[in-house]
Amino acid sequence: MDISQQATGEKSGKEPFPISILSLTVGAFAIGMTEFVIMGILPNVADDLNVSIASAGQLITMYALGVAVGAPILTVLTNQIPQKKLLLLLMGLFILGNGISVFAPNYAVLMGARMLTALTHGTFFGVGAVIASNLVRPDKRAGAVSIMMAGLTIANIIGVPIGTFIGQTMGWRASFGAIAVMGVLALIGILIFIPKIRQEQATSIVQQITAIIRPQLLLFLLIGALGNAGLFAVFTYIAPLLIEITGFAEPSVTWILILFGIGVTVGNIVGGRLADWKLLPSILGVYFATAVILTILTVTIHHPVTAVLTIVLWGAASFAVMPGMQVRVMSLAQSAPALASTATHSAGNLGNAAGAFIGGLVITHLSLTALPWVGAGLVALAFILGAACYMYERKAVTANA
Repeated sequence: MDISQQATGEKSGKEPFPISILSLTVGAFAIGMTEFVIMGILPNVADDLNVSIASAGQLITMYALGVAVGAPILTVLTNQIPQKKLLLLLMGLFILGNGISVFAPNYAVLMGARMLTALTHGTFFGVGAVIASNLVRPDKRAGAVSIMMAGLTIANIIGVPIGTFIGQTMGWRASFGAIAVMGVLALIGILIFIPKIRQEQATSIVQQITAIIRPQLLLFLLIGALGNAGLFAVFTYIAPLLIEITGFAEPSVTWILILFGIGVTVGNIVGGRLADWKLLPSILGVYFATAVILTILTVTIHHPVTAVLTIVLWGAASFAVMPGMQVRVMSLAQSAPALASTATHSAGNLGNAAGAFIGGLVITHLSLTALPWVGAGLVALAFILGAACYMYERKAVTANA
């Protein structure tokens, strides 16, 4: 057998994902920790910096806005930088931001440090998704993205509880110190394992923006935002739901959230494989399943065992759609894949904020038990828009055949 035959045989066989993708996973893990650990140490931060809980909560809000608004701008401005160098720069800024958080003398400096790390968040995932998809065969792209995204979900299961424990026992500044160390490990991994990927000629800012504002792409960003809104309309208020409606004691909520996180991680990996198999049908199927599961939750939330089972399935379904959506949006903006991928995270964060706001209105004007209904409705709307887009595309293909 000659070399070309051997290479072909290896290509057709089952190939493991490159170990280089794991360095992206570590970076995603660190970013997931810095985004969510603040929720567990918020009272400690408020007490130490002499601000109210509400003011401390703005550290979360402004971070989300930094991701939603700042990340696409940074992605456009850094488009000329080679992707590996850009990842190294982003992780350097990430480490710097968390380092400043460790020594922040007051609330204003901590807010500035949070905004700095927020800028790196969306751009890291945008560029990382492009690199991950370029490290594997075209039919493995969604799976590669899901491996990277697994770092974000694992951060919720392992990183956030550990970071919260560190913050509560050693002081909240120690939490950000631990995150900075994770950032250093990710930086080393990227430096050693990520290869220099040959890039096509960089597109201009006008070309990038033109690629992003295509109606079809904007529609899928809206679909992603609606899906996230359906998730966070319920998830933001999962603790009061489990305590007041299901009847769990407060300490039990932590373990249920860990089970939810396990479901999220499994769903993310399975969703990547489904998307590599059939991209648009898998996205639609997962949205439909999520809407059904949330509808079922309106009944099962009243019973402890069935509530937990449904919540785990809901976590799996909600995150199974994300690798496919990432690849779908990148494929719709082939001349600006990094910006498109970053825009997915921006739209997702806007959906997160909208979902939390809508959930608050539902609790105020309806009831806690209405939350799963509203979440199901938002996800169903995402499904309907996606199905309409899918049918339009099939009709267009048939007409051109």
